Amino acid sequence: MDEPETTRRMQIIVRDNNVDQALRALKKKLQREGVYREMKLRRHYEKPSEKRAREHAAAVRRARKMERKRMERDGIK
Repeated sequence: MDEPETTRRMQIIVRDNNVDQALRALKKKLQREGVYREMKLRRHYEKPSEKRAREHAAAVRRARKMERKRMERDGIK
């Protein structure tokens, strides 16, 4: 059985009734934590084969990006 996911609490302090600044800080934290990406992925059911294909494509993109950065750093190209 899958273990239930633990919920992480996030706290944003509103200083001097500046709600706009607090909202910006909250959005930044949510972005850093990957909550928006997770919400987008969980919006619809994703078949396991589709998930594998998506993760494989992401791994290929990461590998190509790392290779480009390595070549640029080494002065090739």
